[in-house]
Amino acid sequence: MPSVSSLCPDVVLIGAGIMSSTLATLLRELDPSLSMMMFETLADCGQESSYAWNNAGTGHAGNCELNYTPQRADGSIDISKALAINTEFDLSRQLWAHWVREGRIADPAAFVQPCPHISLVWGAENVAFLKARYEAMVAHHCFADMEYTSDPAVIAQWTPLAMAGRDTSQPVAATRIKEGTDVNFGALTRALTVSLKTDRNIAIHYNHRVTGLTRTTDGRWRVTATDTESGHTTTVLARFVFIGAGGNALPLLQASGIPEAAHYAGFPVSGLWLRCMDPAITGQHHAKVYGKAPVGSPPMSVPHLDTRVIDGKSCLLFGPYAGFSTKFLKSGSWTDYFRSLTPRNIIPALTAGKDNLGLLDYLVRQVLQTNEARFKALQDFYPTARPEDWTKVVAGQRVQIIRPDTGLHGTLRFGTELVKSTDRSLMAVLGASPGASIAASVALQVIQQVFPGRLTESDWLPRLRQVFPAYGIDLTKDAQACALLRENTAHVLKITG
Repeated sequence: MPSVSSLCPDVVLIGAGIMSSTLATLLRELDPSLSMMMFETLADCGQESSYAWNNAGTGHAGNCELNYTPQRADGSIDISKALAINTEFDLSRQLWAHWVREGRIADPAAFVQPCPHISLVWGAENVAFLKARYEAMVAHHCFADMEYTSDPAVIAQWTPLAMAGRDTSQPVAATRIKEGTDVNFGALTRALTVSLKTDRNIAIHYNHRVTGLTRTTDGRWRVTATDTESGHTTTVLARFVFIGAGGNALPLLQASGIPEAAHYAGFPVSGLWLRCMDPAITGQHHAKVYGKAPVGSPPMSVPHLDTRVIDGKSCLLFGPYAGFSTKFLKSGSWTDYFRSLTPRNIIPALTAGKDNLGLLDYLVRQVLQTNEARFKALQDFYPTARPEDWTKVVAGQRVQIIRPDTGLHGTLRFGTELVKSTDRSLMAVLGASPGASIAASVALQVIQQVFPGRLTESDWLPRLRQVFPAYGIDLTKDAQACALLRENTAHVLKITG
C-alpha cells in the first residue's frame, strides 16, 4: 500500500460511489495538499447505488416526481420540497460544468444526456391534481418552463408509446419540462475516480472492507480495513471520516459509536425493473415519464417509464416494483437488517413499523405479485407493450431512514440526510432518493459543516465561488441569477433540449 502522509491521512472516505468521489474531488479543488484515502469493499468504483442499472438516472430536479409535491388538506399543492431538490440539482450542474471547463471531465455526454421530464396521469381526480400542481409550480420562476396539456394529441407527440392504444374515453393530462436530464452516475463516478487516482496525495483501495472504526484519545479515528482477497489488514489514523457507503452507511455509523447515531435504524427496500433494449421501440420514446405512486407505497416506487442512455446505447426502463429484502446492499448479507437492530434503536424501528402497516402490506403484495400483474402496470403506461420485448432487472437496494421524532417514537423518513458527530470529525450520508442527484449539495454541506474555519476570503471562499458561480445566492428567490446559471450550465453540459 502506498504511503499517504505515513498512513495518517487528513480524510478517509468509506465507499467509492458518487458521494465519496464527489466530495473527494471537491476537496482536492479547495486544497490539493489534503491527503485522502478511500476504501471500497467491491473490486471497482460505483458498483452499488451509483451503478447505472441500479437507479433511474433521472437527475432528480423535482420536475416530474409527483411525490415531491403533496396535496394539502385544503387542496393546494406544497411545492417546497420540489423547489429544494430543484435548486440542489442546480448545485450539481454547477459543479459538473466547472469540471468540464477545467478538463477533469473530458466529455459531458459520457454521463449526462438531455431528456424531457414528463408527469402523466389519467382519471378525473388525478387530472385535477396535476392541473393544480402545474398552476402552483409554473407560477414560480424555477419551473416557469413547465408545459401542461390535457389534449391526447399533444401528449402523443410528447410520449407516443404512452398514448398508442389508450382508452380515449378516459381523461388524461401531462406536464413537461423539455430540459430535463438522464444521468449515468456510474460513468460520472468512474470519471471522477480516474481523475483522483492521478493525485499522489490520494490513495484508493478496492477489495478493502472497513472492519474497525474507533476514536483515539487525541480525537482522530482509527480506521481498519481488511483486504477481502488476501486477508491483510491496514490501519490508518484520520482527522476526518466520511461514510458514503450507500446501504452500508448505517452499520458503519453504528460501529463508530457516536451518540448521534444511537437511535437511527434502517428499513431496506428492494426493487425490480422491466427493461427493453429493442431499438424499434426505444427509438419511439425519449423522456422520463412519471406517474402517481399507489397509495401506501414508498416514494422510490413511483412508477415511471424512462429513457436511459448507458454506454452510448438507448434503452427503456419501467418500474421500480418495490419489495423487501433484509440486505442493505445488493452485494450484502441477508443478516444485514437484523444485525443493525440494537437495544437503542429497536423501539424506533418497531414504532415506525406500527405506523406504516399500510406500507408493509404494500411491500408484501409487491413481493407476491405475479409477472402478469407486473406487466399490467407497464401497460398502464404503455398500453401496446408486449411481454417478449421486456426482461427483468434487479434494481439497487435502498435503505430508508428511521429516526426518532418525539422521545423514542420512530419516523420513517424518505430522503437523504447527513448525520455527524458533535466535534464534526465524522459524517455519514443516509437514505435514498434524491440521493445521487444531490451529491454536490451533500459535498458542499460537508465542507460547510466540517471545515467552517476555512470558509474565509483568504482561504476557500474565493475558490468555492469559482466552482459554484451561484454560491451564496438563493436561486428560489433570484430569478435572474437562476435563469443565467441554467443557461450557462446547459451550454457547457450540452443538455439544451
